[in-house]
Amino acid sequence: MAATGSASWQPQEEGLKEICGLLEQQISPSSSADKSQIWQQLQHYSQFPDFNNYLVFILARAEGKSVEIRQAAGLLLKNNLRHAFKLMAPAHLQYIKSELLPCLGAADKHIRSTVGTIVTVVVQLGGILGWPELLQALVNCLDSNDLNHMEGAMDALSKICEDIPQVLDSEVPGLAERPINIFLPRLFQFFQSPHASLRKLSLGSVNQYIMLMPSALYTSMDKYLQGLFVLANDPAPEVRKLVCAAFVQLIEVHPSFLEPHLKNVIEYMLQVNKDTDDEVALEACEFWSAYCDAQLPPENLREYLPRLIPILLSNMVYADDDESLVDAEEDESLPDRDQDLKPRFHTSRFHGSDDAEDDDDDSFNVWNLRKCSAAALDVLSNVFGDEILPTLMPIIQAKLSASGDEAWKDREAAVLALGAIGEGCINGLYPHLSEIVAFLIPLLDDTFPLIRSISCWTLSRFSKYIVQDSGNKKGYEQFDAALMGLLRRILDTNKRVQEAACSAFATLEEEAAEELAPRLEVILQHLMCAFGKYQRRNLRIVYDAIGTLADAVGGELNQPVYLEILMPPLIAKWQQVSDSDKDLFPLLECFTSIAQALGTGFSQFAQPVFQRCINLIQTQQLAKVDPLSAGVQYDKEFIVCSLDLLSGLTEGLGSGIETLVAQSNLRDLLLQCCMDEASDVRQSAFALLGDLARVCPVHLRPRLSEFLDISAKQLNAPKLAETISVANNACWAIGELAIKVRQEISPIVMTVISCLVQVLQHAEGLNKSLVENSAITLGRLAWVCPDLVSPHMEHFMQAWCISLSMIRDDIEKEDAFRGLCALVRANPSGALSSLVFMCKAIASWHEIRSEELHNEVCQVLHGYKQMLKNGAWDQCMSALEPPVKDKLSKYQV
Repeated sequence: MAATGSASWQPQEEGLKEICGLLEQQISPSSSADKSQIWQQLQHYSQFPDFNNYLVFILARAEGKSVEIRQAAGLLLKNNLRHAFKLMAPAHLQYIKSELLPCLGAADKHIRSTVGTIVTVVVQLGGILGWPELLQALVNCLDSNDLNHMEGAMDALSKICEDIPQVLDSEVPGLAERPINIFLPRLFQFFQSPHASLRKLSLGSVNQYIMLMPSALYTSMDKYLQGLFVLANDPAPEVRKLVCAAFVQLIEVHPSFLEPHLKNVIEYMLQVNKDTDDEVALEACEFWSAYCDAQLPPENLREYLPRLIPILLSNMVYADDDESLVDAEEDESLPDRDQDLKPRFHTSRFHGSDDAEDDDDDSFNVWNLRKCSAAALDVLSNVFGDEILPTLMPIIQAKLSASGDEAWKDREAAVLALGAIGEGCINGLYPHLSEIVAFLIPLLDDTFPLIRSISCWTLSRFSKYIVQDSGNKKGYEQFDAALMGLLRRILDTNKRVQEAACSAFATLEEEAAEELAPRLEVILQHLMCAFGKYQRRNLRIVYDAIGTLADAVGGELNQPVYLEILMPPLIAKWQQVSDSDKDLFPLLECFTSIAQALGTGFSQFAQPVFQRCINLIQTQQLAKVDPLSAGVQYDKEFIVCSLDLLSGLTEGLGSGIETLVAQSNLRDLLLQCCMDEASDVRQSAFALLGDLARVCPVHLRPRLSEFLDISAKQLNAPKLAETISVANNACWAIGELAIKVRQEISPIVMTVISCLVQVLQHAEGLNKSLVENSAITLGRLAWVCPDLVSPHMEHFMQAWCISLSMIRDDIEKEDAFRGLCALVRANPSGALSSLVFMCKAIASWHEIRSEELHNEVCQVLHGYKQMLKNGAWDQCMSALEPPVKDKLSKYQV
């Protein structure tokens, strides 16, 4: 294929035929040709510098070929541009651009759409400046009044707005104004086009700018809003859907624009929330949660609640085409398909008070009008509380009492609604809760599986109450009935019900904790029976329920009668699952909880579990560099789960783990994990480092300086915010090592202190746990090396004392205060300027349990009282609030 100048570039017949032939084979479903061979042929052609010219020629000019072949050429061209844009000869690029522009108005819709996609990629890679003719071509097409040209340009423009909106809102040398200023008036004009396709594309394009809010849109907001009101009752559902989306985004990002029109917008949203098109209704339904999340004044919504609530409830009834209705028929004997197994996410171990809220993982399930309506009701109940009950309860009661098989969906929606308001309206429901629970328990045995499953969920929403009330006889009977009812459902034959029952039971376990102890045997029998019969997907939820049970009852589990039910099936599974099977993850997590709960009782199972974790880490570290000889593909999650299980073992067995560590190469593997580039691997590695430091530091000693250096590095990461959990665990591990190896920590003390001081001085923006751990580790370092730390006290005393006063009483806080006392003894004047803050930190103790530390704190305060003469001490005391002074009186000052 010879390449000549771009102006006169012509394809050779031969090459054209060959490429078209290959493309035809590639897209034909019936072709017997080997697809990978065709792919290799096409890759081979990509070596020729003018191959892409052929592709654009086929897309733009091969009139005799099928649209499918021309599209295939276009898509291949798009991918080639993505990979080799920088390497292309300018002449070829120019040829491609000049062929694309006339095709914006191609007669065939599919060709136009492919061209729009390629144009966007070219702009993404080369910028607007790299293609000065494009803007003029788009404007000409938009102004042409020819439908194909207008649609083609609008298609390309909408893709640019969607993928790279900021490109149109930037200065372009040589242009008097930003491109967005040129296009926006034209987009507004298209709002009034007789063609639905143009109304949809233009509105969709403008909506992309709500977040960015360029000044062009800001200044023409009235025009935009007028346009939205005009399109509000558009005959095309996709346009109405975009109108709703615009209002939802505006209320989230710029509510002030909607304030003057709020009544109209709410009226409109109420109307489209009942739209015959479900997608429009769904988009409208997002408005209520968005309004509440934006923390706008609730009174604007209040008067509409009597109209809104019935709409939400009627939309909570299963639609006839809801995929759950099909799933609900699935019997437990049907094996799961791979696509039924939702991706699972293991959260790495985290040492400290967690800021994260544990939310139900519904990301896998399809979002629809039913779920969105229930979520809106949940949010409204949290904002308006019991105010919504007078409107809501009569509807719920009417739906619940609807009899007959055909009304089961209404009954189901009513139970869903009760669960949705279970948090927000708890005060108003409280007097009736025992009736509500008594009503729900029989529904666990309903003939309709989806009523059984929703009753499990709704019951779990009231589990706090069910547990609290179990102190009296009637309450205990109800607790027992709920518990046994859920256990029966765990053994349901329907997969959907099994899943709901297991999740609900896990919630009840968390609330009930040690209250479960008397029923442990029957609980374990049910869970292990489920373990024996569940398919893969629900098996993961049983693991979770077993793990939650272990966390809830702790050492109660450590009895032979329970272990005989629990352990043999788990061990059998443990031996059966291979080292490369992802089903191992939930099993490793489950063992982590059991090891922590059983403590030394886990010793009899520890050796094989420990050894397998070591093997898994080793295999994966090898797979990372050489998957062939490892025999598996690298997957870091095996490492993370194994490290976390080793932490659980260490926590459970305490110093009993020492012999296992001594006979293994854990130390070297762990050091490697501490250096891994994946932050979740490092996070779990530092958690294990801290756990090992507490129980067998002697086995870390040979590589102590390396562990300390790599730990210190985590605190100095350039993007600390992104790896905050790693820094948190590393910080805690340093403190744990310090109190065990004492003076040997000295080489890194100052490096670490300077990082910790940075954290304490910028505490507002940081994770609470990292700040607490930094304060504790600083204290531990001060305690073991006061002579190194005390000369620098002035720099950090105030910020440190503020952080110390936020920490709850525990053994770690004691260590930190030992450090405080050691510093003051070494350099009393270093704390003078922060004395008020130090007094507040001391007053933050509820009580210091250690008598020795209590006495040290007394000495420190008395020392300052003697040091500060001529009323200076009284002046310091008068700066303290009365409750702080009261607390200090314990120390006789």
